[in-house]
This record gives sequence, structure tokens and C-alpha cells, in this order.
Amino acid sequence: MFSSPLFDNRADAGEKLAAAVFAELEKLNLTSPEVVKPIVYALPRGGLPIAVPIARLLGCPLDVVVAKKITRPDNLEYAIGAATADGEVVWQQKPRNLSFQTLALQQALDRAQSLLADLSPGRPNVSAAGALAILVDDGVATGMTMAVAAQALRIQQPMALWICVPVAPQDLLEFLEEMCDRHIVLETPDPFYSVSRFYAEFPQVETEVALACLMQQSEWRSSVNLEG
Repeated sequence: MFSSPLFDNRADAGEKLAAAVFAELEKLNLTSPEVVKPIVYALPRGGLPIAVPIARLLGCPLDVVVAKKITRPDNLEYAIGAATADGEVVWQQKPRNLSFQTLALQQALDRAQSLLADLSPGRPNVSAAGALAILVDDGVATGMTMAVAAQALRIQQPMALWICVPVAPQDLLEFLEEMCDRHIVLETPDPFYSVSRFYAEFPQVETEVALACLMQQSEWRSSVNLEG
């Protein structure tokens, strides 16, 4: 754990990131609903508690892009690529062994599709086409899942794609810039090592909690619209 955590927990990081996103929208005169229609997309599961305060502050839908790391069987933490539930793939290090490559990719796709199915009951019926797509996670370490998620959103032809995270390595900022129209990163500590060390509390986000994040935002938007 980092000796002096930057964030208390994901909720704290989400509130701080929400303020930064809103400030950037104000600076660009993009806060009017007639001007831009934002949609916040979280990388589940850890990105959802970060994304909720952003979607709430913007009063916009909250959806997910489900992406999973493609890993080596001898090191399940080391990402050699990533895949989304709908089949988008990026490779950082493509295995030469075709059978291993096929197996590793299929395992990632299976995990992504299983999680997407679990979260589907809470997803809004929205499309990124013509919208400001704001892609959020609790941090970036290798950038693989963020890259494939951005690729998947680009296909939907949003008006613009922003990547917004509380923390990322300084040497990944150029990589992030290449895959989006604008990026917001609150902290770029060095040395980095892992996302978790910058949070005082960083428990695993269970699927039930992730689904609740989606459902609560949909219910909140419905209640606001009814009152309006």
C-alpha cells in the first residue's frame, strides 16, 4: 500500500473525478443538454463506483463496456492483450503459438460475456452514437482494457470520447491521448506499481455491487425525469 494514499476509496476518487470532469465541461461550454449529451461508460467492475458520482453530477445515463485482460496461463495478472464482450480485441504481445493464442482469447471473451450477461439487467438502452462518451475506470495500469474499451466505443461513432481516471502512470499518458479526444487523469504518481496502492480502501467490487450501481443510476434518472 502507498504510504500516503491519494484516495480514501473508490467513492472518494469518483467524487473528485466528477468535479474535474464537470470543470472541464464548463471550460469548454459543454454543460448545456442542448449542446452535448454525455453518457458515462464504466469498465466493470471496479470502474462503476467511480462512475456513479460522475453520471449523477451530469444527470446522464451510466452504462458499461465489459473488457477482460488476455493473460498467460502462467501469469494471470500479466496482460498480453484485452478483449470486449462483443469481440473487440487488442494485443500487446501476440503469442506465436496459435492454439495458445486462440485459447487465451476465448477465455477472455468468455469472462467478458459472462460478466456482461450478469450486468445486463441494469444497463440503460443507450448508444454512444453522436454522444459524448466518457470512459471511466478506477485507474490504469497497463492500459490494455482501456484501449480495447475505447476501440469498442469508437465503432459506435460518438461525438467525442473522453477517458477519465483517478490515477495512471505518467508514461501511459501519451498512449491514452492516442485513443481518445481528451483525457482527465487526476494523479500520475511515480513509481506506480499498481492502482490499489493509491487507495486506502480498495476491496474487490462484487458483481452484485456493480449491478446495483447501474440500477440505482437508472432509477435516479427515472425519478428526476418524473419530477421534472
